[in-house]
Amino acid sequence: MAKTKRQIAEDLKFIDVVIEIRDARIPISSQNPDMQELIKNKKQIIILNKSDLADEKETAKWINYFKNNKISAISANSNSGDGIQKAIKEIENIMKDDKILQEQRGRVGKSTRVLILGIPNVGKSSFINRVSKKTTMIVGNKPGVTKQKQWIRLSNNIELLDTPGVLWPKFESQEVALNLAFTGTIKDDILPKVEVAYRLLKYLLENYEDNVIKRYKIEKEQLDEILSQDNEENVNIYEVMCLIGKKRGCIVSGGNIDDEKVSNIILDDFRTCKLGNITLEKVEK
Repeated sequence: MAKTKRQIAEDLKFIDVVIEIRDARIPISSQNPDMQELIKNKKQIIILNKSDLADEKETAKWINYFKNNKISAISANSNSGDGIQKAIKEIENIMKDDKILQEQRGRVGKSTRVLILGIPNVGKSSFINRVSKKTTMIVGNKPGVTKQKQWIRLSNNIELLDTPGVLWPKFESQEVALNLAFTGTIKDDILPKVEVAYRLLKYLLENYEDNVIKRYKIEKEQLDEILSQDNEENVNIYEVMCLIGKKRGCIVSGGNIDDEKVSNIILDDFRTCKLGNITLEKVEK
């Protein structure tokens, strides 16, 4: 992390624009706070990637939020290519005044140098593949697949500098750690999977109850009855987890629920959008 941070600080001396790729489902948790101080004096564009997995209305609110804070923000789906051309246009737009000034000084044809930042698993490599129309980069859904920085020249006189996706060494907020765990940025063996699935289900029941009902074919009256029981909240939510487990056949000897298996189902259903389009961080909060 320290080595990468030093290298990025050195690279920024030659950079015109910083593009930060974030996960549209967690626009705040998916930023590296250690990078914010480094890039604060640079022109910035935020790409809210994986917008196909996020709540469209919430993504629109986030774009407006960043706009109100004088930062360009664009929603994108790097897998389909949605938002890619808009990102290129925004680079050109944000550099328009600088280009005019350069031409007045006789510096015609100078390339715009763009640094691409993003923590692991936000789809940074997929974005670069799309924007450069190449598929030669190593792309995967495992954190830390991109290993080395590389320059990529686009046809419209834009040069992209890729950087390794790096997580910061310590999470100050439990909420941030959980959001990263929900989306698979933190490996599943780092935090207790059952606890992570429980916390995700709690959020879904509070904010996307209809999605849970639809996905697991639960009667609303039955769900309301469970959640209104005079028990500790964790007991009621765990009972909902058990109900989901029964419906999905996660039964072990003695008729008990396989907590690990049902946790895998809930997390996988969220990450693959089987629970619908969901945003974990809301502008209002």
